[in-house]
Amino acid sequence: MTGPVSGSRRAPLRTVDVARASGYSPQQVRDLERLGVIPPAARSGNGHRRYAPVHVHALRAYRGLAAAVGPVEARRMLAELRTETITTAAAAISAVHVRLARERDEALRAQRAVRAIQAEADVPGDDRESDAMTITELAGALGVRPSTLRFWEQEGLVAPERVTSLRARRYGPPAIGAARIVAALRGAGYGIPAVREIMASLHRFGGPEEAQRILRQRLDRIAARAVALLRAGADLAAVITSVQEPASCPPGPDRPAG
Repeated sequence: MTGPVSGSRRAPLRTVDVARASGYSPQQVRDLERLGVIPPAARSGNGHRRYAPVHVHALRAYRGLAAAVGPVEARRMLAELRTETITTAAAAISAVHVRLARERDEALRAQRAVRAIQAEADVPGDDRESDAMTITELAGALGVRPSTLRFWEQEGLVAPERVTSLRARRYGPPAIGAARIVAALRGAGYGIPAVREIMASLHRFGGPEEAQRILRQRLDRIAARAVALLRAGADLAAVITSVQEPASCPPGPDRPAG
């Protein structure tokens, strides 16, 4: 939810009010308060929690940060930043935007690499012996170490088409293409299990179309994370502004002033 936060300084919010406004359950609201994600709630004379709009903003900021960087890092960031200055918080949010931009650039590079491989595969021609490469040649072409290619072989990602009696690996065009896709996916941030799954899909469907689909999904997820981060930044600014002002929960009918 991104609409105006209900409640005011003269109308403390109940747990259920905060839950409804933030999209969390009442128990999640209490758990996130216990974890320090949101400021401690004031208590009424009978022990009931008395929240303020700042708590709703903090929960919305957490939701956006969790979507952008994951719940563990979001909890750490919000617990640290909600008592910092706007300048410090803005720098932290900007750093995450830079990280997302880097992930997007990596995914775009991987996408371009897969498209180039796909275009080469569409050009008719024979796979000639002269097109084969040694492990040293292929490692140099990919910008990786020969040990990386051996590791990919152990993980079942890329297999030499022939190993001589001296155990000298040679890679034909199909293996070279597979190695280029693996390098592109690894460069885009995919872990070995995810790359293994993608490569298995390539073998099942007979081409790099599956890698293109997965990379498009990754770009969509990065875009969604960036939007969530934008929303989180606005709510985080509201939190910092609020906590730097006087206490936000005024006396209620069951708690006399003074």
